[in-house]
Amino acid sequence: MDARQHPSIGCCGIDCGLCPRHFAAGASRCPGCGGEGFAQVHPPCGFITCCAKAHGAQVCAQCERFPCARFERETGERDSFVLHRRVMPNQHMIQAHGLPAFLMQQAERIAFLETALARFDDGRSKGYFCMAATLLSADGLRGALARAEAGAPLRAELARVADMEGQELKLRT
Repeated sequence: MDARQHPSIGCCGIDCGLCPRHFAAGASRCPGCGGEGFAQVHPPCGFITCCAKAHGAQVCAQCERFPCARFERETGERDSFVLHRRVMPNQHMIQAHGLPAFLMQQAERIAFLETALARFDDGRSKGYFCMAATLLSADGLRGALARAEAGAPLRAELARVADMEGQELKLRT
């Protein structure tokens, strides 16, 4: 399988559609692991080579070998520019409920993020909004957005939801 059908989710379970680089302008924009031109902006990915090319799957959760040794490093204890904390939970959700259910959840998170960036970004909040969209519950995101639309600062509302849900909205490097 050469073409991936769902660029908003990486084979490994990363939320590509919620990544700050996915929403960047210019040369630093990433199309997502399944997006057109991914190979030109990223070095070869072992997850894509194994999952999509060798096993013909869209995500590793669809493979009978999941979780394999590739996931030993995906403990969620360290992040890079993108959150790795959701890799295993995303894969387990896909395994339990199927890819269509996960993609529906992903679409809701992406819609929140697009609204937040279009209406509330002060030029310094993209990464924060991406983290919130990745880590917070859908109910929490909806509530924070409703309060922001009523005049409350969205960042403050997201921080309040994060505190209530026990989430830390920062990268762990």
